[in-house]
Amino acid sequence: VQLQASGGGLVQAGGPLRLSCAASGSIVSITSMDWYRQAPGNQREFVATITSGGSANYADPVKGRFTISRDNAKRTVYLQMNSLKPDDTAVYYCHLYGMEYARSPRDYWGQGTLVTVSS
Repeated sequence: VQLQASGGGLVQAGGPLRLSCAASGSIVSITSMDWYRQAPGNQREFVATITSGGSANYADPVKGRFTISRDNAKRTVYLQMNSLKPDDTAVYYCHLYGMEYARSPRDYWGQGTLVTVSS
């Protein structure tokens, strides 16, 4: 199973950016898909999560600015980021909790995509 994240880049403060993460491989069931981020010198932190039924939750710093969504048929999760701030600068990682055929559920991580917000 591979998670391919894309959409990162350089954006000015106040601008938008949309991240995508597509899951490929032999995964047969996805419970949740999430975004985490890690700023330089900081630990990785939770950003947003969405269940297969579409229920979403967000970290307090991004509530009202970020929107997570998913396309179950494409096994893809999106993160629409609006009103970006320099504090949002980080490597963004997608995460999936699910299972492959005949295996136990587990965590899967993407490779990360860098988001840089200039002031």
